[in-house]
Amino acid sequence: METTTTAGTTATRAEGSCPAITLADAQGIGEGKYPQQYDLQNYEAETGCEMAFVANPEIEDLNGEIQGNADLPSIDERIPNEPLVVVPYEEIGQYGGILAGLSKATESGTSDLLSTRHVNLFRYSDDLKTLVPNIARDFEWNDDYTVLTVYLREGHKWSDGEPFTAEDIVFWYNNVLANKTLYSNGIPDRFLVNGQPMAVEAVNPTTVTFTLSQAKPGLTSLFATDYAQPFLPKHFLGKYHPDIDSNAEKNAKDDGFESWDEAFNFYYGSSDWKDVPSPLLKDTAKANSLERAVMPTLESHIVIADTAEGRRLVANPYFHQVDTTGQQLPYISRIDEVYVPEKEVQNLKLSNGEVVYKSQAVFAEDLPVLQQNESKGNYSVNPVPTVGESMVVYSFNVNHKDEGLREIFDDLRFRQAVSHAMNREEMNELVYFGLATPAQYTGIDPNTVDFITEEQKTYLIEYDPDKANELLDEMGLVDANGDGKRDRPNGQPLVINLQFATQGGAVKLHELFVQYLDDVGINMQLKEVTSDEYRASQASNDLDIMTWTKAYTSAFVAGSREPFFPPFGDYFSLTNGHLWAKYIETDGAEGLEPPEWVTELDQASTEYQKYTLGTPESNQLGKQIVDLLQSDLLFIGTVGNPAEPVYHRNDLGNFQEFTAKSYDYYWAYPYRPSQWFLK
Repeated sequence: METTTTAGTTATRAEGSCPAITLADAQGIGEGKYPQQYDLQNYEAETGCEMAFVANPEIEDLNGEIQGNADLPSIDERIPNEPLVVVPYEEIGQYGGILAGLSKATESGTSDLLSTRHVNLFRYSDDLKTLVPNIARDFEWNDDYTVLTVYLREGHKWSDGEPFTAEDIVFWYNNVLANKTLYSNGIPDRFLVNGQPMAVEAVNPTTVTFTLSQAKPGLTSLFATDYAQPFLPKHFLGKYHPDIDSNAEKNAKDDGFESWDEAFNFYYGSSDWKDVPSPLLKDTAKANSLERAVMPTLESHIVIADTAEGRRLVANPYFHQVDTTGQQLPYISRIDEVYVPEKEVQNLKLSNGEVVYKSQAVFAEDLPVLQQNESKGNYSVNPVPTVGESMVVYSFNVNHKDEGLREIFDDLRFRQAVSHAMNREEMNELVYFGLATPAQYTGIDPNTVDFITEEQKTYLIEYDPDKANELLDEMGLVDANGDGKRDRPNGQPLVINLQFATQGGAVKLHELFVQYLDDVGINMQLKEVTSDEYRASQASNDLDIMTWTKAYTSAFVAGSREPFFPPFGDYFSLTNGHLWAKYIETDGAEGLEPPEWVTELDQASTEYQKYTLGTPESNQLGKQIVDLLQSDLLFIGTVGNPAEPVYHRNDLGNFQEFTAKSYDYYWAYPYRPSQWFLK
C-alpha cells in the first residue's frame, strides 16, 4: 500500500484504500451510529477497507506560517487514532484555495465566518434535531441526567502537535472559569446547574465526566450550540497559571508581562468568545517576539495575521477529521476575512462575487440587489427560513439612568401602547417582502417547541393606533406646549433616542418603527452606530431603547437559562434590566430590586432545565416562561422567522442549502464546512 511522504504532502490516493462514498452516492454502505459521519474503526469494518491517510500538498508550507510550529511529522502521527470520518455531501473535494469572507469589524458580524472553522464537543446535524459528536468521540448520560460522560479521541492533538486530553477540559472549567481573577463574576451561569458548579473530572486521558447537582439534559445541547469551547490548551496556557505552574508569575514577567493574568489574557482574551482580538492585533511586535503569536487550537484553521482591516488563517495540520477516502480535512487551505462596516460596500463586494460565503447580517432588504447580480457575480443567494435569534425586538430601558424616562418606560401601559402603534403587517411587506409572520416575542422560538399557543404568538400585536393614543393619554403623556409632540408628565419635552447597528436589524425596519411612534406623538430620534458602539452603550446602560434580533431555539434554552434572568442575555445580544442584574449580583447592595415576575421567571427557567424537551413537565414550564415574559412585555416583538438570504459562490463545492438560518445552531456549523472545497 502506498503511503504519504514524511511531511505528509503526497496527495495521491493509496491503492486499495477506502471507497469514495458521499451522501449523494453511498455505494451501498450503511449509515454509522451517527448520521453523515463514522469513527474510523466502524467505517473500516463497514467497508472492509484499511484507510491510508492523505494530506493537503500545501500543508508543510501552511504549517510554516504558524508561528512556533515545528516541522511536521507524518500524517499518520498527526491524525487521531480514531479520527472523525466525514461523509461529503456531493463529491470528494480537492485541496487548496481561499475561503474569502467579510465581516463588519473585529467583533462585529464575525460569527458566521467563525462558524466555518468552529468545533465543539458536539454539534447538531443539518436536520437541526440530531445531536452528534465532533471533538468528542462519543458520550453517554446516566439514568437521571446528573452525570455526563464524554469520550475523547485517542491521539487527538492541538494545532501545535501537543496531545489534547481530558485535562484540557478540566483546566477550562476548574482553573479558568472558576478562577475569580479571570472571571470576577464567577463561572458563567450557563455552565452552572441551578447556580451550582459542575464537578468536572478527568477519569483518564480520553474520558471526562460532568457531575451535576440536579438533572440538566440540555447540557449536551449547550456543548453543541454555544460559541464557547469547553477546552483550553493546558500545556500552553498553564505556564501562566499559578494553579498549574508555581513559576507562573515569573514566566509572565520573563515574557514581558506585568502579571500572570495579563499574560494569560493576552492569549485567552478575557472571554470565551473566539473572535476577540488576538495577540497579533493587540500588540503585533510582542506577539511576534514570543514563542507563539496565538494559542493553539482544535479548529480547522488557525489565525496567522490579525489587523484592523481583517484576519488571515491557514489550515490546522493536526485537524481531527478525514473524508471517506482518508484525505485530511479541511480541503480549503486558507480563510481570508476582511472588515467592511459599510452596508453599501458589503453588497458591492457580494454582487461582484468577491466573497465565497455569507449569511450573517444579510437581510431580506438586500435580496433585490443581490439576486439581480447573481449571474454576473457567479453566486447564488437564496432566502431560507430563520429560527432562533431572528426576530428584531425593541426593549425600552426600564432601568434608565434618567429617572423620568425610567418611570415612563417602566409603565406597562407605555409598552402596550408601543406594541399597538406598530403596523407589523406593513413591516412584513416593506422589509421582508411578505416572507415573515407578524408576531409577539415569546422568548423561545415557536417553531422549535410545541407548547406555545396562538394567543401567545399574537399577544397585543393588533395594529391599533387609537388604543396606543388612549394608553399614552392615560399616562399623562400629552402635548403640553402645542408643538404636536407628547411631553413628559412634568411638561418637559419627551425625546426618545433609538440607536441601532445594522448587524442587529434592517435599517428600513427601524425607520418604520420610528415613524409608527411619531404617528402617535412620540418624538423619536434615529441614529445608526457601529456594533461595537452599540454594545458598549448597552453594557453601560446608556441607551433609551435596546434593539437587536432575539428569541432562542429549544436547543439553546435547554442548556442555558441566560435569556430568562437579568440582563436577559450576554454582551453580544440584546439585554435590559442592568440595575436588576446589579442588585442580584451584589445581594441587594447596589442596583434596583427586580419585580416579582423576574424572580418567578428565574425560578421557572431553572426548573425547565431539569426536564427533557417535549416532556409534559418541560412543556408546562415552557408555557409558564412565555406567560411571564409577556405579562410585562419588556421585549416587544415585530415579525417572526423571516426568510433571509444565505449567499455562496457557485464554485464552492459540497455546499448544502441551509435547513434554516440560525445563530443558535451557529450558522454554517451543522453543514460541515470542513468538507467544503473550491472547484
